[in-house]
Amino acid sequence: MNNSEKILKTISNLIENGILTTEDIKKEISTDLKFKKDKIINKLELVSREEFEILKKLVQKQNVIIKELQKNKKTKKVKKS
Repeated sequence: MNNSEKILKTISNLIENGILTTEDIKKEISTDLKFKKDKIINKLELVSREEFEILKKLVQKQNVIIKELQKNKKTKKVKKS
């Protein structure tokens, strides 16, 4: 069932249930679209900006530590020779 058929089915269900005002139809369609948006977001496993920024800071700190360890390892090798 394509999108236009879904919209027509939703509108026909609203009319059958006695919801005839355009405001009510607008509200129902808006609610339906929000639900679908949330479903897509959950399926894609998106994260919030705040979660992303926290993870980004953690990765940056780890990169600094790794570079320091690599630098220390190189200087130790030079001293042994």
